Amino acid sequence: MTSCQGYTQFEDELAILLNAFNDPLDGFLDRKLTLILHAGTPKTGTTSLQTYLRKKQRKLRSKGVLYPHNLDALQNPTAPQHQWFEKNLVAGNTHNFLENFKNIMSQVKTDTHTIILSSEGIYNYWWDMPSTSKQLLSCLDRLFDVHVWVWFREPLSFIESFYKQCIRNPQIDNNPCYGKDMSFNQMLSIDWFSKHLNYQGFVRDCQHIFGHTHVYAFEYQGDVVQTVIKILGLATPHDNPTPRQNQSLNSVSIELLRVINRTAMTAKAKESLMPHLRDINYIMAKYSNTTLIDDKAKDRVLEMSRPVKFRDIDAKSTIPTKSTYK
Repeated sequence: MTSCQGYTQFEDELAILLNAFNDPLDGFLDRKLTLILHAGTPKTGTTSLQTYLRKKQRKLRSKGVLYPHNLDALQNPTAPQHQWFEKNLVAGNTHNFLENFKNIMSQVKTDTHTIILSSEGIYNYWWDMPSTSKQLLSCLDRLFDVHVWVWFREPLSFIESFYKQCIRNPQIDNNPCYGKDMSFNQMLSIDWFSKHLNYQGFVRDCQHIFGHTHVYAFEYQGDVVQTVIKILGLATPHDNPTPRQNQSLNSVSIELLRVINRTAMTAKAKESLMPHLRDINYIMAKYSNTTLIDDKAKDRVLEMSRPVKFRDIDAKSTIPTKSTYK
């Protein structure tokens, strides 16, 4: 594991808050709170899972699981995802990172045993985080029992979805792909983009920080919500398949976005067009279903990809759940 250096204040302040839950009378003196980091990836049901966790916050709390609210000071405090996590790590903003964890600890109760944070940006921005932020994650591992959950699609469908997301996003400084007018083949030639095919590298990095047995790579099979319900022991006979939250952009919508990206349009103006684009996308869905990856590009993708060994969902004994603390 990497060392935790230069973050004494971060570790000390959080440790003081955590000590309040290490009550020797309850037999939990050596027990750490479990912190689950759900890291996506894109188009693996992340939005559906976040929506479910937000709606079921009260039920989760009754089971000792906290899906925390964001800080009121954030621009969109009701957003179900925890994008502050990777954004502060990328920016190296230790102060804001600490303030968000203080906010989380203010929501922890004496019967809380597990905290869940969810943001697919943890994976998307992993390669943008400086080494100092990886050390900060090591501090987090000293304070919590950290587990990383990540779902992967097969590489061709993943990288096509990631390309669409890059085209959809607004331009930002120092990112070579967001909001650009590029074909898939052009973007695949950019190292920042293609390195996201390195599933193995992400898992290996996380294992180095959090421990080999604390990183869970799952194969995406269509309904992450049902999988998580099963893992957390919340499944009931009446559970129905989870409705899809986000419809994938088709080739016509991508071409329209590329035209938009050629302009000097602001992020706010681009976002104002998205409801109209979604309407077009819905209408054109039955007329445009062509892939954006040609045969040559497919060969390149498969050559670049670095697969991982997936975790068996039924291996409950290795996955932290409420039963761990009985």
